[in-house]
Amino acid sequence: MWRTRAAAACVICRSLAKSNYGIKRKSPLQNLHLVSRSIHHPYHPSSKFQRPPLRISIQQFSSLNRLPFRKTKLLNVKYGYQSYRNFWLARLASRLLRIRYIILGSAVGGGYTAKKTYDQWKDMMPDLDDYKWIVPDFIWELDEHIDFEKIIKALPDADDLAKLLPDFDKIGESFASLKGFFSPGSPGETAFRATDQGYDNDKQYKKSLLGELILLQQQIQQHEEEARRAAGQYNTGSYQQKRKVSDKEKIDQLQEELLRTQLKYQRMLERLEKENKELRKLVLQRDDKGIHQRKLKKSLIDMYSEVLDILSDYDASYNTQDHLPRVVVVGDQSAGKTSVLEMIAQARIFPRGSGEMMTRSPVKVTLSEGPHHVALFKDSSREFDLTKEEDLAALRNEIEIRMRNSVKEGYTVSTETISLSVKGPGLQRMVLVDLPGVISTVTSGMAPDTKETIFSISKAYMQNPNAIILCIQDGSVDAERSIVTDLVSQMDPQGKRTIFVLTKVDLAEKNVASPSRIQQIIEGKLFPMKALGYFAVVTGKGNSSESIESIKEYEEEFFQNSKLLKTSMLKAHQVTTKNLSLAVSDCFWKMVRESVEQQADAFKATRFNLETEWKNNYPRLRELDRNELFEKAKNEILDEVISLTQVTPKHWEEILQKTLWERVSTHVIENIYLPAAQTMNSGTFNTTVDIKLKQWTDKQLPNKAVEVAWETLQEEFSRFMTEPKGKEHDDIFDKLKQAVKEESIKRHKWNERAEDSLRVIQHNALEDRSISDKQQWDAAIHFMEETLQSRLKDTESVIEDMVGPDWKKRWIYWIGRTKEQNIRNETKNELEKLIKCNEEHAAYLANDEVTTVRKNLEARGITVDPCLIKDTWHQIYRRYFLKTALNHCNLCRRGFYYYQRHFVDSELECNDIVLFWRIQRMLAITANTLRQQLTNTEVRRLEKNVKEVLEDFAEDSEKKVKLLTGKRVQLAEDLKKVREIQEKLEAFIEALHQEK
Repeated sequence: MWRTRAAAACVICRSLAKSNYGIKRKSPLQNLHLVSRSIHHPYHPSSKFQRPPLRISIQQFSSLNRLPFRKTKLLNVKYGYQSYRNFWLARLASRLLRIRYIILGSAVGGGYTAKKTYDQWKDMMPDLDDYKWIVPDFIWELDEHIDFEKIIKALPDADDLAKLLPDFDKIGESFASLKGFFSPGSPGETAFRATDQGYDNDKQYKKSLLGELILLQQQIQQHEEEARRAAGQYNTGSYQQKRKVSDKEKIDQLQEELLRTQLKYQRMLERLEKENKELRKLVLQRDDKGIHQRKLKKSLIDMYSEVLDILSDYDASYNTQDHLPRVVVVGDQSAGKTSVLEMIAQARIFPRGSGEMMTRSPVKVTLSEGPHHVALFKDSSREFDLTKEEDLAALRNEIEIRMRNSVKEGYTVSTETISLSVKGPGLQRMVLVDLPGVISTVTSGMAPDTKETIFSISKAYMQNPNAIILCIQDGSVDAERSIVTDLVSQMDPQGKRTIFVLTKVDLAEKNVASPSRIQQIIEGKLFPMKALGYFAVVTGKGNSSESIESIKEYEEEFFQNSKLLKTSMLKAHQVTTKNLSLAVSDCFWKMVRESVEQQADAFKATRFNLETEWKNNYPRLRELDRNELFEKAKNEILDEVISLTQVTPKHWEEILQKTLWERVSTHVIENIYLPAAQTMNSGTFNTTVDIKLKQWTDKQLPNKAVEVAWETLQEEFSRFMTEPKGKEHDDIFDKLKQAVKEESIKRHKWNERAEDSLRVIQHNALEDRSISDKQQWDAAIHFMEETLQSRLKDTESVIEDMVGPDWKKRWIYWIGRTKEQNIRNETKNELEKLIKCNEEHAAYLANDEVTTVRKNLEARGITVDPCLIKDTWHQIYRRYFLKTALNHCNLCRRGFYYYQRHFVDSELECNDIVLFWRIQRMLAITANTLRQQLTNTEVRRLEKNVKEVLEDFAEDSEKKVKLLTGKRVQLAEDLKKVREIQEKLEAFIEALHQEK
């Protein structure tokens, strides 16, 4: 019975095998019962279990190793006797055990394969850890402050998003049409191989969504170019021509589809970026208002900009060059440099001009992200709101004024850098330096060396090996007229740090007869220079009143409709200022990361050298820079001004009285006392004195007194300023103190009402004639004697100079008299005889007396001029009068008694003593009044002037450099700058590492 069933099963198996031969599915024999599969037919002479080969067109794959299985074989069923039929139970058990192992192995292999596939997908994903710096810390805390459910509801539906996505079915069909052309062995295979070789070079773009899009488009366009070249290599023939036309049509369709896809992606990216920009702006504004209690750290780009600002002021006296990266913008005049910068900064911030030179000095622009679109200068706290046209106009005007002020007389451009910071949502972080445009000819109104100066400024910035050169070329003019490209090729021959920008592409497309010329420029084949990248931009229609938004729309519309992009002459990642900004920012930060640590090490070595030099030259002095020395000198000067208030009243009055008498004594003797002494009686003497004193007080005396007081204050102030302080005296402050003293004195003006009050006081003092006691009388006599003796001494000296030395000096010093001195000596002798004859002689000679003296001298053979006789008489009579007055003083020592009785019944008259007493008392009262004005008013006003001068000097850097000079000052200044640079660089490097 078993045999019958087995035979029937074999017939069924044979029929099923024949009926299902070649069907693309599993054989039915594989689904038979285990009993029928395990029994060998008894009618078959052989004892082996064989399977015929299954001819199936599709191979089976395993998830374990992804390799095709061996071809399966069907059972070769034949009738025959089965010699091993008694062991079917054992065989059944063994097969069951085998199934167990197969299931276990499949589970292990499947798990391993799944894990391996997951790891492969994970490795293919970009490493987002490098881009954590894009998302600030507060973004992770948004869920605490922002209701994301409302934002999700506000987002478009899935249907709207589906409309924005590309038509992947069409793209799949296009790729399928090209599959046959790019199959192995075809000419298109070369393009894929070239793409695989360039894949490693393009890995840096795979770390962002935009980079992947750019890489995809580059690969497809390279495939298209290779396809065109391969299509052109086919031989002539009807079949080849038809295929060539068909392939070309397919390529055109694919290219158009790719452009549409890219535009959809671009719009979607712009929409997402706009939403992200608004969200970041909202968060930054709330954070700025204090929602987060933590203090915002200084941005990375601001830290870097501060280092560059310090370096711009640093004088590299020790061969320490500034090799820190910055983006240097160079180009021919009117090539569009400023417009490109404005598009990157997203604001019209620079002065505009039609064909004339507007950039007259380097302008350093630091771009950073912030909640508000504002601009501010390094040395000013005013913020310009770039969203308001009034602030934009004020900013452009301020930049123009700063440029013109920086240009020295006789020059057209300046090397002084204007530092400007621009912040706003979505701005790329970088530091750019806009340089004056390169010119080929010096026009009228320019300095003769303008061209050479611009070249030297450009070379100074471009010779920095880490500077990124943004070369701007005008696309609307002939390439042969370019000057800047030759200059850039000299400074960067290999093009390792140059980015080429072709501006005004819209005009170039209209004016250039051959569009391929633009392609040659962008591919770097036309100009004799190399570059990292080539970009084509449009910066407006030439209207200075255009807004940034309208320029962006015009640029996007132009490139969407441009034949240059449709015909693949330009690549999508090479157009628009937005792509340019992204590329420049990436290149800038790459250069910063590669070079900043090297520069920090260089400044560290410079700091060590400077500190060693200071220790060797100034071991016991502190390292005070110019500002610290100025503060120290300022304190010393203010202390010295305060010292004026500590001068005793007695010292002030003594100095004032002595100086005032020295100033007015000549007038008193010559114009008051001597004329009054020539009168005949005391009444006339007193009347003459009163009249002359009144005139003197009204016109001259108060002014003279104020002048004396002001000069006394200056002398005392100078004495305190220049007086050595012993070991603490530092001569490095001498020039500064002298300048402060001179400027303070120049600014100081005495109180105008002081003369009026002083005039009244002096007039009252001179009208008083009452001497109260004998002590005052004796003091007046002493004062008169000192004055007369001083005048007599001066007169004797004048007479000696006129007549020559006497006989003693001639014998002792062996000197003689000149001819003129002999004549004067003879004249003197004649005049002395005249006085001896008449002791009551008047002060002036009569004409007949002059004639008599002249004739007497002529009788002795001496010819004398009448003027010489009068001059000699004036000195002879003056000496005689002073001697007589001194004798009279001795007589008046006992005249106080007669003075109290008004000289009644007395031949002694001492009115001259009373006159000198009045003068002496006026001097004392005037000195006391001036001293009060000095201590109560003028010293304080002088101190105020000194403080104002010091404040002005503190703000004037050039003044401090001029007044505080020397090796010690410069060494301390360099040491401070290098330390500050090194510290800021280290802080920047630390923040840079944290951002990574």
